[in-house]
Amino acid sequence: MKPTLAIPWLAASAAGLCLVQAQAQERIYRCGNEYTNAAEVAKSRGCTLLEGGNITIVQGTTVQRSAEPRAPSASSPPRSTAPASSPRTTSERIDPAAQRARDSDARAILEAELRKAEDRLMQAQTEYANGAPEKQGIESRNHQRYLDRVAELKAAVTRAQSDVDGIRRELGRLGGAANPAGSAAK
Repeated sequence: MKPTLAIPWLAASAAGLCLVQAQAQERIYRCGNEYTNAAEVAKSRGCTLLEGGNITIVQGTTVQRSAEPRAPSASSPPRSTAPASSPRTTSERIDPAAQRARDSDARAILEAELRKAEDRLMQAQTEYANGAPEKQGIESRNHQRYLDRVAELKAAVTRAQSDVDGIRRELGRLGGAANPAGSAAK
């Protein structure tokens, strides 16, 4: 045999061996979530024969269950409820002056957000024009497009009002008057 013909012949032989090996594999049956190659068991349990490719089943790992949580004994220290990554322990206190400064900063940020939200609300109400905004461009010929825009404007007004209400609630939680000028604008 010539050396140039040996390579294709070897490739053909290897392919033939693979086909013979694939045909030699036992039939596999599926019984619910289980697979078996025992024909007698499969017939008795009413399993279905799987046609097609090979099946590979990988066994999972078993989960080890921990013991029941124990009650803390008198000699063991109490466990902290704070996560291990928290910067403070439960025994540390925040300086009251620092807390007041944080609260003041939070109030200032919320008041600025309230002003922005009230501006967005007023703009949305102006555009909505009590449900009768002016028609724009093609809307004079396409009434459905006009109705869609009116619905979007109404949703924007509702969303802006809910934003204002939420910020006012947050300011109320911080204590004191939320924003007397802003409360009257409602």
